[in-house]
Amino acid sequence: MLGWLFVSPPERRLLGASSRRAPTPWVIAIMTFTIMLIAATGLALANTASVLSSAIEARFALEVPGGGAKLDQLSAMVRSSPGVTTIEAVSEQDMRRTLERWLGSAAASRDLPVPALINFDVSPGTDIKPIETRARTIEPASRIVSHRDSVAPLLRSLTLLQVVAFGLVLLLSAAAAAAVVLAARGALDTHRFTIEVMHGIGATDLQVTHLFQRKIAIDAFIGSIAGGAAAAIVLLLLAGGAAFAGELTGGATLGAWDFLILALLPLALTALATWVARMAVLRALRDAL
Repeated sequence: MLGWLFVSPPERRLLGASSRRAPTPWVIAIMTFTIMLIAATGLALANTASVLSSAIEARFALEVPGGGAKLDQLSAMVRSSPGVTTIEAVSEQDMRRTLERWLGSAAASRDLPVPALINFDVSPGTDIKPIETRARTIEPASRIVSHRDSVAPLLRSLTLLQVVAFGLVLLLSAAAAAAVVLAARGALDTHRFTIEVMHGIGATDLQVTHLFQRKIAIDAFIGSIAGGAAAAIVLLLLAGGAAFAGELTGGATLGAWDFLILALLPLALTALATWVARMAVLRALRDAL
């Protein structure tokens, strides 16, 4: 199946040795470098969205307007409700102290209505409506909001960025395939006399294709490994910032499976370039007949 990779020295000399000035390895290297960075970004965004979604899936907040005079009574009610696992009460004073970081002294103004909050987590399958009903018997203006609904726009933005990253990977892969097609057709034109001689002595289109397929596969492999190594160096240089971002997002950095996917990308691009070159050369040879 891979016999075309192992040819005799005379067969290797038919198309000449690969030159460092050949454009194919450089194009593949640039494409691989860019694709790996974009793919790493997309995977990191996916992990961030997953961690954030899991963290807020069962988290709710009971908003208590009017200063929360009955905050202790409401906290006791929420704590005793079935399904509630954790609870954290945030008084109006705590809320105003937090707002002072952005609003300054205006946060202490009574003209600025600031509710008290009771953040609580529930176990899966817990019905929130009975808790809200009991809360309104104590404080009619209180209401329960889901943290997931509050950050839904952020989750949608993260999902959109993942789609954009995946689309860019596909577009760059298509661009790399197009570059390989151009390189294959250019090689055919350069070695047209050699091909005619080979056909004259009985060589088949498949045998000729194997020679070009091997040459482009080697160029693509060299380029993809070089581009992958450069991308790996950049990702390692960014590891400190990624670790800090992971702390902010609860450990949402690249995992073992993500690194495996990134490591396989250069090989996948080599395989794509080899297959595209094979199809392009075969079609060109058949059209020439």
